[in-house]
Amino acid sequence: MACTTFLVGKNASVDGSTMIARAEDGGDGPNPQKFVVVTPDQQPKTYHAILTSVTVPLPASPLSYTATPDVDSSAGIWAGAGINGANVAMTATETITTNSRVQGADPFVANGLGEADFLTIVLPYIHSARAGVQRLGALLEKYGTYEANGIAFSDCDEVWYMETLGGHHWAAMKIPDDAYVIAPNRLNIDQFDIKSDMTLCSADLEAFIVEHHLNPDLKGLNLRHTFGSATIKDTAYNNPRAWYVQQHFTPTSNRTPIDQELPFIQRASRKLTVSDVKWALSSHYQNTPFDPYGHGSSIEKEQYRAIALNRNLETHVLQIRNHVPADLAGVHWLAFGPNTFNELAPFYAHVTDTPMRYRDTPTSFDAQTIFWLNKTLALMGDRNFELYQELVANFQEQFMAKMRSMLLSTKPTDNLEAVNERIAETMFADAMVLLGKMTVLGSQQMKLSYDLLD
Repeated sequence: MACTTFLVGKNASVDGSTMIARAEDGGDGPNPQKFVVVTPDQQPKTYHAILTSVTVPLPASPLSYTATPDVDSSAGIWAGAGINGANVAMTATETITTNSRVQGADPFVANGLGEADFLTIVLPYIHSARAGVQRLGALLEKYGTYEANGIAFSDCDEVWYMETLGGHHWAAMKIPDDAYVIAPNRLNIDQFDIKSDMTLCSADLEAFIVEHHLNPDLKGLNLRHTFGSATIKDTAYNNPRAWYVQQHFTPTSNRTPIDQELPFIQRASRKLTVSDVKWALSSHYQNTPFDPYGHGSSIEKEQYRAIALNRNLETHVLQIRNHVPADLAGVHWLAFGPNTFNELAPFYAHVTDTPMRYRDTPTSFDAQTIFWLNKTLALMGDRNFELYQELVANFQEQFMAKMRSMLLSTKPTDNLEAVNERIAETMFADAMVLLGKMTVLGSQQMKLSYDLLD
């Protein structure tokens, strides 16, 4: 169970943009990622799922879209996240929880669809966030799924969060324009009104709940209570992540790390930026006893699962901007590797190709590519966090300032592939400078040393 999702409505952001973001996590070992654009001629007419034998015929006239698939495609595409030619964004998926009551009533479908498939068969064919929910919902009802997942969609006006409920059922909620969401690896949606214009779900969801006696509450419908979990594992693995981010952006939230009733929808005390989202997805309980780099006890430092950790493969913030020309509206912010030691780079989505250092990631180590360079920085930084943290923080702030300047100076008539290339090369140059500074500083702290000089 991996990943953490962050969603921001347009009136909750400082510039009126919508943002959907996720730290995509894997195992402890490297799983190289790449950043690509899939053009209409590259999109298949029929989709064949590698992990299962299901075959899905696809509509004609797909849109182009960005994606962050695994370099090794032997287990499927795992396209991850992207923005299509209509400026609609999708991130798939957040692994979530379920319970035995649901699985007994609507078991997972072994020969169904899953995370490896969703983005490829949905994103190229939708022109709004709501349409994304509806298309994926129809596919889930027809083919079923073999896992529990959360998926987010956005356009310039709306952000939708969708969760699978058993093998064939699903529900989705429009995030209020003035709200944000932090979603760890649990079923996250709480209070749910099936008849509201703010929600979508399987046509038979209400009848399904009644028929199988799934709702444990005395009043109303809470999807987390009905379809999700509230286990001891949640109190260590999931709830603390939501608690830490919520208490930072919503200081009046009087909650605890193990709280099983942390709200799904939250309002921040101020407008949020891309950097705020990156901070949240880079967090590791700073200034608490639970920080692995902090001064708590050995038990406290290992008590709760942090958002930033060695399993971070790639992190994206899919920003759909208002008040700019359509070609500049979709920005696919992207960082590879553990989030404490990397920084997001903004890439325009209306392009036909991506920069080599993000696109051509090899399966084996190559420090000329951003994925492997960032893994190297993280490995060094993790060994002595206090020594390197100021260097890393300065690199992050200075690089983000450069990126904001480049975005402000870009015009619709500019060659956006060339702009993206300059952004990638700036990242590479600045990251190499950081690596050099860390090497010089670290060499002075080696244990294999001696005080006397000859």
